[in-house]
Amino acid sequence: MRSKVILAASLAGVLAASACSSGEDKAEAEAGETRQPPATSAPPVEEPPAKEPIILAFGGDVHFEGQLRARLNSPKTALGPIASVLRKADLAMVNLETAITTGGTPAPGKEFTFRAPPTAFTALKAAGVDVVSMANNHGMDYMETGLADSLKAIKKTRFPTVGIGRNAKAAYAPYRTTVKGNRIAILGATQVLDDHLIPAWTATDAKGGLASAKEVPRMVQAVKQARKGSDLVIVHLHWGEELNPCPLPRQKELAQQLVDAGADAVVGGHAHIPLGGGYLGDAYVHYGMGNFVFYSASGQTANSGVLLLKAAEGKITKAVWKPARISGGLPVALKGASAASELKRWQGLRGCTDLKTKKGSS
Repeated sequence: MRSKVILAASLAGVLAASACSSGEDKAEAEAGETRQPPATSAPPVEEPPAKEPIILAFGGDVHFEGQLRARLNSPKTALGPIASVLRKADLAMVNLETAITTGGTPAPGKEFTFRAPPTAFTALKAAGVDVVSMANNHGMDYMETGLADSLKAIKKTRFPTVGIGRNAKAAYAPYRTTVKGNRIAILGATQVLDDHLIPAWTATDAKGGLASAKEVPRMVQAVKQARKGSDLVIVHLHWGEELNPCPLPRQKELAQQLVDAGADAVVGGHAHIPLGGGYLGDAYVHYGMGNFVFYSASGQTANSGVLLLKAAEGKITKAVWKPARISGGLPVALKGASAASELKRWQGLRGCTDLKTKKGSS
């Protein structure tokens, strides 16, 4: 009996509480004060990093033959004083015109073949170089063994290298990096290959080799792919004719095709002398960087320099040519009257390029 009394009392309490609650809810509803669930704080949205203006630096052809080989005994100082110019840039690039190997068989029918040990990458990194292209007419000077050694060294050192790979997909792929909020894609390819070596040296879907700019549709597609998700697309080409101070028609044609596909800057070399540079619409094109770290440079082939490009908001907004002169295989920045004279001469080279001094000029 007592348990029934307790149960009845409990039920009465619950009903009373329920009635009270119903009354309060009804009162609130009548007053228009419907209760809301407690607010929960949303996770903070991460803002993308702000894009700051950046400086890109480009040097010409680099190898470590002749007297330069000994400089790799002290790789941290191998590039000499010019390294200070490269280090000041936010991103620096050169053309590595050599196979990275100590073995292999020299390519048949070639008068000059270049190779260097993997410490070449140590030297370049220490000098402030951030990425290189190996797509040139010396990148596979020691054939398949040299290619395998080069790819092994690239993988081991993790040094950013474009224009070479174990197949076409890798060779034509861009190096992607973000610098001060700017998403950059860099491709490398060569328009210069010895005719009898084209089949052996050109990367395909089935074998390794170099990215060939002779494969224009593939290059155009590579640029279009690199454009996706990038603020800046840079194409580094090995092109032109040795000692010819003016670009060839095929260079001009290719530059226009790559710019139309989305390239913001097209730079390169091969002629062993500097060529002119300027704007092609909103993009910047430089037809020939000349030699940079090169054992045999003398006379006109000793004219060198560093190209500095300022990029902001996904466009090249300023270009500066810093003249240098190669001595003992190394570029030495010119100063004073010598620099002014060489800069004036270099600016005159633009005359045969059809390029403009200002962005967007027609």
